[in-house]
Amino acid sequence: MTDNEFGPTRGELWFRLAFSLGGLAMMGFALWYRGIPDGPALIEVVGLASLFFGGTTLWTLRKLWRGH
Repeated sequence: MTDNEFGPTRGELWFRLAFSLGGLAMMGFALWYRGIPDGPALIEVVGLASLFFGGTTLWTLRKLWRGH
């Protein structure tokens, strides 16, 4: 268990990292296969998905690096 009894465990952090990297990979594949969307879909697909999966990846890496 970690020092912080209310935070995620190390195993949960590894799961979040794998899930986030998988999401980024699937989004990258979809963009490669279908091409970059036009109009509002660009903001929704690329912007929001990148922000969610990328932010979760960076947050999780930071927690793992600091030894949470």
